Amino acid sequence: MIRSSLVLFFLALVLTSYAQPPKPIFPVPLSPRLANYQIDVTLDPARKTLNGRETLSWTNPSSDLIRELRFHLYLNAFRNEKSTFMRESGGQLRGDQMDRNAAVDPYGSIDITSMKVRGGETLAYQFIQPDDEAAGTLNKDDRTVIRVPLSQPVGPGQTIVLDIVFKAKLPKIFARTGFSRDYFLVGQWFPKIGVYEPAGTRYAKTGQWNCHQFHAHSEFYADYGVYDVNITAPKAYWVSATGLYQSEKIHSNGTKTLRYHAEDVVDFAWTASPHFQVIEDTWKRPSGGAVAIELLMQPEHLNQAQRHLDAAKAALSYFDRYLGPYPFPNLTIVDPPLHASGSGGMEYPTFITAGTVWGLPEGIRAPEMVTVHEFGHQYFMQLLASNEFEEAWLDEGFNQYYEGRIMDETYGPRSAQVDLFGFRMGDLESSRSSYVHQENPALGSSFGNTWQLPDGQYGVLTYTKTATWLRTLEGLVGRPVMDEIMRTYFVRWRFRHPNARSFIDIVNEVVPKRLGGKYGPDMNWFFDQVLYGDKVIDYALASIRNSPASSQKGRRRQQRITVQRQGDGQMPVDVRVHLDTGKEVLLFWDGKARQRTFTLYEDADIVWATVDPKQKLYMDLNLNNNSLTLEPASAPAAKFAAKFLFWVQNWMQWLAWLA
Repeated sequence: MIRSSLVLFFLALVLTSYAQPPKPIFPVPLSPRLANYQIDVTLDPARKTLNGRETLSWTNPSSDLIRELRFHLYLNAFRNEKSTFMRESGGQLRGDQMDRNAAVDPYGSIDITSMKVRGGETLAYQFIQPDDEAAGTLNKDDRTVIRVPLSQPVGPGQTIVLDIVFKAKLPKIFARTGFSRDYFLVGQWFPKIGVYEPAGTRYAKTGQWNCHQFHAHSEFYADYGVYDVNITAPKAYWVSATGLYQSEKIHSNGTKTLRYHAEDVVDFAWTASPHFQVIEDTWKRPSGGAVAIELLMQPEHLNQAQRHLDAAKAALSYFDRYLGPYPFPNLTIVDPPLHASGSGGMEYPTFITAGTVWGLPEGIRAPEMVTVHEFGHQYFMQLLASNEFEEAWLDEGFNQYYEGRIMDETYGPRSAQVDLFGFRMGDLESSRSSYVHQENPALGSSFGNTWQLPDGQYGVLTYTKTATWLRTLEGLVGRPVMDEIMRTYFVRWRFRHPNARSFIDIVNEVVPKRLGGKYGPDMNWFFDQVLYGDKVIDYALASIRNSPASSQKGRRRQQRITVQRQGDGQMPVDVRVHLDTGKEVLLFWDGKARQRTFTLYEDADIVWATVDPKQKLYMDLNLNNNSLTLEPASAPAAKFAAKFLFWVQNWMQWLAWLA
């Protein structure tokens, strides 16, 4: 179908407008624009293939002479059972399994049939396996990375232009990209140049290519650029993509070509299907202007459209207020069909995929959660282009933290994810539960290459543990200081490639400036435990005791509170003591020793005491040992109701995870 509101306009101007260069989205570039692509691609929906021509303009960002280029050929991860991705994943990802018995060939691949320097030589390439080689497990069958030697090196600041012809076979969807029946979600589909990191970029001591193989538990890393992409597909298909729609041309053979233009992005993805129901909306920026929202729904999910739109607007508003502006003029949200659920929950610049099912009750907020999370990647992946191969926690974990904040503040801290038949679950508390209820929460560090994390721990270590320690950092420094940290990080590193040190340096800058020496000269002690280490936090209230005054011994009334550190992690912690006069005393402990006994001299008795009363230490493994009471057992049940329900709630979570 053609976008009806523009039919007459484009029929009149197609011969001129289609050939003209697109109007710039940003008159002043927002990024370095090192890797710029012009691509013409044709989809054959019957054969599930792509035929493409690509012009890449790549600029050397370093002072080095570049004698070879490196490219990702991501679709070769699905070429056969021998790729590193298939060996690591076993043909499944996020609960979706490859259908090896499908009637249509389920495998995918990409081949470069020609690569030439514009006005120069034809280039040859060879497959390399840098990650397998470094690990001593060389897999010569993996074809997801190539090196391209150059007879004429690219000098500092120089630009090389390559003309590339390629063909690809899309896989049946189970891992993000491919086809399912007549639905296509096309991601990581073209020959994509790696990132050349000059000395001083992230961890590079000398200039180097950062171009990893495609792994089961890794996503992507790329430089910013401008994309001009012409997509040819059947006339009956609705096509949407990264960037802004420019024009559409109908051909006599039953196809059409759509033109898209994107600036200052790290990737380009698109979708095509004859079944989309298209809903258009806008979000008005507080500072003026608007973001156009295009929502592509499956017909059977149409009654959930408003839920997706409301969630997207909540995320846009929250990030704009607390982190920084979303600079792009548009956002596309794709609702995949159930039979293509493996393409759901993914992020690409200005283009995300959500996910729902027919008849989903409003009390199960899965579409809201996925929409909020995937939009968050417009910040943590696109605007802050960290290396998802090596530091997945830096985008997934940070995004999970903001997902929790947005969901909890929009839908309720105890009901953000689920509010159905009396069962409730918040988003941040869900992240915490995922981490603390691991069989062994000390299994490993979040820091490191994603494919080398402990088996089965990728999700917890990168997503939920990181979100939980970020919430702990917020608890220690306070929300205003945390927001200043995050805004500073965003402003300083947007449209660049940050790493762990980029963030930690900002924490070490902001916290002493706002809180003085409360936590020492820096916060390195915190990150050594929660990011680089595997320390476990667990503080328990061991005992409380009241001693009467003794006239014979001349002693005053005395109260003792003993707190224990039961984990190997060390955090400063507060202790609140409630006396029978109604007075409360707040005590502070640096949390370093194994045990600390506080002695009070009050003309009153302790009724109860609790460790970490404001739950600053969100990482604390066991909340059930955080409080004790000396309230008489004969007291009315109402006095215990709140504490009992709190106790039951926590133990029910424990039992659920054990089950």
